Amino acid sequence: MAAAEQTYLRTEREQRRERLHAALHSPAADASLSQLLTAVDTALSRIDQGTFGLCEECHDKIEAERLLADPLVRFCLDHLTSAEQRALESDLSLAARIQRALLPKSGLAPAGWDVRYHYQPAGMVSGDYCDLFETDGGLLFMLGDVSGKGIAASMLMSHLHATFRSLAEAGLPLDRMVENANRIFCESTLAGQFATLVVGRAAHDGSVEFVSAGHLPVLHIHGDEAMPKDSTGVPLGMFCNTRFPVHRLTLVHGDTLFLYTDGLTEARNRAGAEYGLHRIRTLAAQQAGIESAGLISQCLEDLLIFGEGLKQTDDLTLLAVRRAE
Repeated sequence: MAAAEQTYLRTEREQRRERLHAALHSPAADASLSQLLTAVDTALSRIDQGTFGLCEECHDKIEAERLLADPLVRFCLDHLTSAEQRALESDLSLAARIQRALLPKSGLAPAGWDVRYHYQPAGMVSGDYCDLFETDGGLLFMLGDVSGKGIAASMLMSHLHATFRSLAEAGLPLDRMVENANRIFCESTLAGQFATLVVGRAAHDGSVEFVSAGHLPVLHIHGDEAMPKDSTGVPLGMFCNTRFPVHRLTLVHGDTLFLYTDGLTEARNRAGAEYGLHRIRTLAAQQAGIESAGLISQCLEDLLIFGEGLKQTDDLTLLAVRRAE
């Protein structure tokens, strides 16, 4: 383990130990706090010995996403007890239900817009983020991808959802909304955790503004072209004080903005080739004028053909925002 990472982990655990120690001296302290304090002390000892993050049974590395979710875990998935396996399965099932409940309601029909999305986790939970809701200023749409996988990534996805829902109620300009979300995300996550993200607002007159924080190019489908709009800033969580310039454009009737995560671009076939941006642009350009649901359906069908039946390995989310005729 690198010296800088070891120092960071030790500082985190020592801060937790101080809080536990203070809580134990409270008149209402629960006996379970003593067990937690022992577990933190054990984790600190493992850091000193250079064995932190290694399974105590097989000595292989514990899954990174599990360590991020719970820095006190001591065994890899292969060496959990039956009771621990059942508890983990229950946690995953609950996390999956929570994620499904956070997704936008199907059938959303904002005035002047035709909007559809497709959300397909690779496992029980996902690190992809998608949200849609109406405000006084028009339709807000968001699509992103949190670093990592599994429960840790799904927790960060839920964190993003709550952050943007709260900020949207303040009616902030788009750049300030993203800058505030970035600062909150940066200050409340661990080093190395970040999210690529597109946040946009579509008004009733067809004008659209969006910020892309290090995300894949947004495709503007107009006529027989699919024009990429690149990111306007770095991913959320990398630097606390970052500015995010805003892209502005106007969609005429029938134009579409198409957003996607790397579960599409990085999907591979049996030969190991990536689906790639070029194929997405070619497909999108051939679907000019098609309704949002049809565009997503065509994309999924083409991806299925390309993948030749291989198992999905990454979370996949698609979003189409079309100005209605």
